[in-house]
Amino acid sequence: MKKKPHVAIVGATGAVGVEMIRTLERRNFPAGKITLLASARSAGKTLKYHDEEITVAELTDQSFKNVDIALFSAGGDISRAFASIAVEAGAVVVDNSSAFRMDPDVPLVVPEINAADIAGHHGIIANPNCTTAITLMALYPLHAAFTVTRIFASTYQAVSGTGANAIKELEQQVSQIVKRKKVTRSVYPHQIAFNALPHVDQFLNSGYTKEEMKMENEGRKIMHHPGFQASVTCVRIPVYRAHSVSVSAEFEKPITVDEARRILEAAPGIDLIDNPDSNEYPTPLDQAEKDNCAVGRLRKDCALQNGLCFWVAGDQLLKGAALNAVQIAEALLKM
Repeated sequence: MKKKPHVAIVGATGAVGVEMIRTLERRNFPAGKITLLASARSAGKTLKYHDEEITVAELTDQSFKNVDIALFSAGGDISRAFASIAVEAGAVVVDNSSAFRMDPDVPLVVPEINAADIAGHHGIIANPNCTTAITLMALYPLHAAFTVTRIFASTYQAVSGTGANAIKELEQQVSQIVKRKKVTRSVYPHQIAFNALPHVDQFLNSGYTKEEMKMENEGRKIMHHPGFQASVTCVRIPVYRAHSVSVSAEFEKPITVDEARRILEAAPGIDLIDNPDSNEYPTPLDQAEKDNCAVGRLRKDCALQNGLCFWVAGDQLLKGAALNAVQIAEALLKM
C-alpha cells in the first residue's frame, strides 16, 4: 500500500459518505488524492475536503483507475455491482453494506477487536452492522477476560440509521403534534414521534428481524466465537443520532462489577461513564458526533449466572460506519 494512497468514496453525498470525508480530514489520513463518487443524480455537486472543493463524479465501471482504497457506503446493491470491479482495478474495498459481511472469504472487522483479520483479505473488507459494532466495543473486552456465552439485548436506535427522510419525518411529526395538526407518515409504518417501534429491518420467519440476527451472526465472526448466542430486540426511537443498547451478558467465568469496570477503563475506543449517584451514564445525545462509544450502568445481573448488565451508546454514523471504515484504511497503511 502506498504511503499516500488514492482514496475513493462511493456514496460520497450520503450521510455516511459525508462522515467518511470529515473523518479522513480530521484524522489527517495521508491521502494522496480523494475521488468522490455517487449516482448520476448527485454528480456535479462539490464537497469540501480540507481546503479543496472536490466535484462529485458519477460512479461507473471506469471509476477506479489508480484507486488504492475504495470506501463504499451506497447500499448492498451498489457494493455487489461495483466492489469486484474496484478490486480488479487494483483497489482494496472497505464496504459498509451487509453485502459481504458473512462471506467466509471477507474479513469482518472492528479494528480494536480483530485488526489482524485484515491481513487475510482478498480485496474486500467488510464493516459490521452499526449496533453490532457499538455493542462489541463494550462486550469484547469483557469476553476476552471472562468468555461470554450469551447475551440478551434491546437496542434503542436513532432515526438517522434509516436515512435523511426519517430525520425529516421525525421533525415534521413533532411540528405537527405541537401545532395540533394531523400526524402524517411515509417512512415508518407507525408514528415515530413520541413513540417506540420494535421493528428495525425486515421480519424473518423466526419472528426476529434481519437487524436482530446480525448481532449473533456478526458477533460470532468478529470475536471468533462460533458458540456465541444473542437474543435481541431492535427498537427505533425518536432520537436523531447515536444508538444505545441495553445488554445482559452471561460469561463462563465469574465476573464482578469492579473487575468489569477495571477492564473497560483500559479498553480502547470506549469511555466508562458510570456514576449513577451523580446521574452520570451514557446518553445518545452526549455520544452524538463522538468517536468513542461509552458504557455505563454496570451491575450484577439478577437473572443470569456469572452475569453482568450494562448500557452502551455510540454514534452509529461514526463507530458504526464511517470511523470504523477509516480505521480499517489506517490499518491497511500499517501493514
